[in-house]
Amino acid sequence: MPPLTPTGGTTRRRFLQIGTALAGSAALAACSSGPAAPAVGTPRPGGTLRAAFAGSGATETLDPHTQNLYAELARAKMLYDKLAEYGSDLSVVPRLAERFEPSADQTRWRVPLRAARFHDGRPVRAADVLASYARILGPTPGMRGRSGLATLDLPNCRAIDDRTVEFALKAPYAEFPNATAALGTAIVPEGATDFDRAPVGSGPFRFESFEPGRRFRVVRNPEYWEGAPLLDAVELLVSNDEAARVNALLGRQVEYAHDLSPTTAAGYADRVVVTRLPRSSMQSLAMKVDRPPFDRPEVRQAMYAMVDREEMVRTLLAGSGTVGNDLYGKGFRYYADDIPQRTYDPDRARALVRAAGLEGVRIPLDTAAAGSGMVEAASVLRDQAARVGLTLDVVTGNASTYYSDVRDEGVLAVYRSGALPIESHISQRLLSTSATNFTQWRRPAFDALYAQAQATGDDTARTGLYRQMQQQLHDDGGFLVWGFSDFLVGSDPRVGGIDPTAPANTLDWARFDRVWLA
Repeated sequence: MPPLTPTGGTTRRRFLQIGTALAGSAALAACSSGPAAPAVGTPRPGGTLRAAFAGSGATETLDPHTQNLYAELARAKMLYDKLAEYGSDLSVVPRLAERFEPSADQTRWRVPLRAARFHDGRPVRAADVLASYARILGPTPGMRGRSGLATLDLPNCRAIDDRTVEFALKAPYAEFPNATAALGTAIVPEGATDFDRAPVGSGPFRFESFEPGRRFRVVRNPEYWEGAPLLDAVELLVSNDEAARVNALLGRQVEYAHDLSPTTAAGYADRVVVTRLPRSSMQSLAMKVDRPPFDRPEVRQAMYAMVDREEMVRTLLAGSGTVGNDLYGKGFRYYADDIPQRTYDPDRARALVRAAGLEGVRIPLDTAAAGSGMVEAASVLRDQAARVGLTLDVVTGNASTYYSDVRDEGVLAVYRSGALPIESHISQRLLSTSATNFTQWRRPAFDALYAQAQATGDDTARTGLYRQMQQQLHDDGGFLVWGFSDFLVGSDPRVGGIDPTAPANTLDWARFDRVWLA
């Protein structure tokens, strides 16, 4: 487990002593004088913010096209820009793109670019955009944005001039701007290769140093196209141990701790500022529908019926979330909230388990400390399964490589996801061609509905097609979505500028160019 690496003269030994001394101090909440309040007053320049995130150890990279974990996304956001980002309501917000201009048939999109510059002084050109997308769509494995950009007819895309790109698409794509806001679609200089030692982007901070699994440091970019950050520098430190992150915050080794559990947040609310980021994370199980036993619809139906969603939300989210209905994107555009809520039905689950001959069969359930509450969720699910005669063996894997490990291996895994538009969730995870298809859901009829939706310019008609897709997923899909949790971030009371309305993965989440220190 990679430790946090403190700076400013504090030794690793002393840091661990601080963590040990404070590990049991949740009892202090009983003496709380009320919740801590964030900094108020006029934002002021200067200072270094130290932020603690969960990491992925020695395998970490600064390549913005292969990012997966929140720490990697936060680093990429500091160094790079995309053509667009998701706003707090999951609508598209143009960034390097000034706007998006579709043709009448949705097969060509013209995009004028802002007057932005890379950290080495070169202007961001249409050629850089095309080269970035060509790299994402190229042969290198693990390119996160590949599925969303797969509709590009790259040979026929062109730079009209240095500040205007025209994208040609293989098929109509009514929501093409979503693809440019997807994870892993950052714009890098044409010919860029050295991402870990000398990364160059157009983002609000410039690279200074990087130690994989330990420390990352950037400094203010005074020429940022949207205005220079207030902070002089940001240091991002990593640990997969939530207690280490919060204890570093309590010991003033960091000023920002990402991804706190509800229990931790409640226990220290008198000493740190807790910011609740709404609708940030889908909490679920991923069942591989292409292999036993979850290749049988009745087994998936047994799983749907055996999960007590109310208990899961009450026990694991402690009031910081809401019950799910086995569909992604509750509250987002296109969400099919008219589909009846799945209810806890242990008698039906027990009957289906018996009929499937699964009594006494041991099924591995993968989990890891890759996010707060994931190991605990596996334990609760194991106990709920036992009530209906199903035996789940919890297998705790490597937190640093968990998502890549369970993407293709295993049969059942604890899974969570940050906020994305429903269209992006489908294109990235549920099409036959999706690169991150954790459930191995591949249905040509489903793919055809998605293609029809993207060729449909009328919003009402497109909404109806998304409703059909979600009904298929609700009836027969591989994601068992038991809840949606708010994301909890802890910060020192001296920190101002954290946006409380921004779900994870959106523009204003972990946006340190807007943060300041009192």
